[in-house]
Amino acid sequence: MPALMPAVVYLARHASPDWSRTDLRYDIPPGPPLTAQGEQEAVKLGEYLKEAQITRIVASPLDRTLHTAKLAGEQVGLSPTVDDAIAEWQRGEPEADVLARFLPSIERALSDSHADGAAVLITHGGPIRLLLQHFGLPQPEVDFYRRQFDRDNPVPPSGVWRITQTANGDSEVPDLVYTPQPFRRYVAEVIPFAESSSMNRMA
Repeated sequence: MPALMPAVVYLARHASPDWSRTDLRYDIPPGPPLTAQGEQEAVKLGEYLKEAQITRIVASPLDRTLHTAKLAGEQVGLSPTVDDAIAEWQRGEPEADVLARFLPSIERALSDSHADGAAVLITHGGPIRLLLQHFGLPQPEVDFYRRQFDRDNPVPPSGVWRITQTANGDSEVPDLVYTPQPFRRYVAEVIPFAESSSMNRMA
């Protein structure tokens, strides 16, 4: 029986939508459509995903995610499938419920990836935050990126985090691997040894 490959699943946020469309609720289909800038971002996202050699694209059913997935998929030569479970965080939906409906989808994607190659889930910023926390991204790093990007999200439009799982099922810390514009990377604060030792004696 062949050895399993490490699994890789990319979490991508949709490209820039027209947030001025206040006549359309952001959290239920169809939601705001992409802007012209967003369409360009989606094409660039597809170019990145082609280099990443993804084999599957799964998208939230909202217009902004599905359109992003279709434009990105054209660059890769793949058509997206729709998964209602990775839709936007709905108004009033408890955090635990959002995570509970997402986890089966990403766990299935990771399981399939061991044999079939990398996949991408094109979804929304709020749920991505919950998944990053679930997969062990330290809270200071989550907060750092939420301050850096729009709308309190840990990833900008068309940005991508990578989730990696070893062949024996252990998950590595998520990594921000792509954004359409330059970004500042988080650097953990290191406490000098002498200061750390002094603090330990005081504890």
